[in-house]
Amino acid sequence: MSSSGLGTGTVAGVDREVLRRGHVVLRIDGPVATVSLDRPAVRNAQLPDTWVALAHLGARLPDDVRVVIVCGEGPSFSAGLDRTAFAPTPDSLLGTIARAPQSVADDMIAEFQSAFTWLSDPRFVSIAAVAGHAVGAGFQLALACDLIVAADDAEFRMAEVSLGLVPDLSGTGRLIRLVGYQRALEICATGRHVHADEAVRIGLALCSVPPDELDAAVADLAAALVESPADAVRAIKGLLAGASERTTDEQLAAERAAQIPLIGRLAAAAQAAGDSDAAR
Repeated sequence: MSSSGLGTGTVAGVDREVLRRGHVVLRIDGPVATVSLDRPAVRNAQLPDTWVALAHLGARLPDDVRVVIVCGEGPSFSAGLDRTAFAPTPDSLLGTIARAPQSVADDMIAEFQSAFTWLSDPRFVSIAAVAGHAVGAGFQLALACDLIVAADDAEFRMAEVSLGLVPDLSGTGRLIRLVGYQRALEICATGRHVHADEAVRIGLALCSVPPDELDAAVADLAAALVESPADAVRAIKGLLAGASERTTDEQLAAERAAQIPLIGRLAAAAQAAGDSDAAR
């Protein structure tokens, strides 16, 4: 996905050096933020510094951002974890985790996960614009977003099992909610490729479009989301995101709790408009 001219000049507190080390770039265009992985020569393979940069951004996005678009520079979204992580040396990422005490290793992985979990923040709707490869950590980054729009050439793969590992960057819960237990187990335990057409068919992706139409499709979706009232969209996201964990009565109560203040605001706005008309 193209995201030329990205900059952070209007975002207070964002450290350009953190983004540079992580090969992450940012553009703020009114209520829409675009976050792009920028290592196209290696299909946007992720580094620990990438996760530091993503978490850094997640903690500093302006409150008026309504939509966050996550994409990759060049023809691929992200081919997963950089190969240096698997080097047979004690100071590689896997070597460091393997040598660490259990509690330290747990803290390390929890910090990595924070690079992904911020994308579920109820303040905004996140969209993954996925072209080409979305493998391992790349697949989980797409899953961290609320919506996935795929190019027709997109291929999703949870490759961790091929190394004797499990997906540990927040992808398992989201995947099972999207496609169900059986399909999620099959995808994770076989490590097979899921092509764009299947991803749409099983509910993994919202839609697929020709690669040269991906930018426009995501921009149109972002514009439609921004047109809807912010408070209502945020409330809807909260209702739907937590629905699977609530009982029926709890969900009904959550709907009431979300609706009542919105009705109050609507009534107040109508009253104010009526008062203004009467004063003319």
